[in-house]
Amino acid sequence: MTGQDWIEKDFYAALGVPKDADDAAIKKAYRKLARQYHPDHNPGDAAAESKFKEIGEAYAVLSDTEQRQQYDAVRAMGGGGARFNAGPGGAGGGFEDVFSSMFGGGGAGPNVRYGGQSGYGQQQSAGFEDLLSQMLGGQGAPRQRAGFGAPPRSRGADVAARATLPFRAAVEGSTVELTVDGRKLTVRIPPGVVDGKKIRVRGRGRPGTGGAEAGDLVVTVHVEPHPVYSIDGSDLRITVPVTFAEAALGTTVEVPTLDGQSVRAKVPAGTPSGRVLRVRGRGVPGKKGAGDLLVTVQVVVPQKLSRKAKEALEEFAAASDHQDVRADLARRAAQ
Repeated sequence: MTGQDWIEKDFYAALGVPKDADDAAIKKAYRKLARQYHPDHNPGDAAAESKFKEIGEAYAVLSDTEQRQQYDAVRAMGGGGARFNAGPGGAGGGFEDVFSSMFGGGGAGPNVRYGGQSGYGQQQSAGFEDLLSQMLGGQGAPRQRAGFGAPPRSRGADVAARATLPFRAAVEGSTVELTVDGRKLTVRIPPGVVDGKKIRVRGRGRPGTGGAEAGDLVVTVHVEPHPVYSIDGSDLRITVPVTFAEAALGTTVEVPTLDGQSVRAKVPAGTPSGRVLRVRGRGVPGKKGAGDLLVTVQVVVPQKLSRKAKEALEEFAAASDHQDVRADLARRAAQ
């Protein structure tokens, strides 16, 4: 960016903020516009890309207190948009006239050309940045971070990727190899990741401009389903079928675990279908210990009964106390 650019470009207008806007208002405006015109949201749109660069350039200057002061001073001297006439005899109303009027007509006469050789004898005029340095108390031109000759600071774009994991690898944690923008990256997937989880890896996205930080890599994980288990945070879930007699009388069942072993779980007498039994420490491994194995009891109703089983069931029904298990249903439904 050249000195003339600072005179010609209205950074406040680019961000849509007044000249007395505070830092918070400038940041808010920039973030809103950056989201709107980000290249990832406007693929192939040259106008949006140009606008994105324009607001990045504006924010880089206005977000820096020292550069903003220098920019305001330059704009004030140039009338907020005066043209710079590079040669002698140029059109009136140019930057030389501004200096001439400021210094009583003698500060920058017609024999001075800003930013180049004077062409008159051995005299060499000061460049535009040197004039700024003198007028701003020796501070020099705006810093290279986002001033003259440097691109605007803009954080790099995030990059999206996908990874598919077998269920067991999702439970235990794993690493995946990804190719992103021609780069091979290794990403660590923590234990217990669920389907659809997004893993953010800082600084592995596209590089920033003007020395700004790189974007992030965002990996969406797909977990292949398991026929028996499911992940619930740090716990594993499994459904175990039991017979009506086992649920009514109570029993102990063998429950398989993900590591190929099994644990014994006690089913108390009178256990209804859907009750969850907890087996400590047999869930997802973690830094603070493994989660639990949650065993859901499912009472299986036989689809076919032998004559003897049917007669026994009828005798059971006749011998029961004929309790109406739906007696309270209508009252609760009316609430």
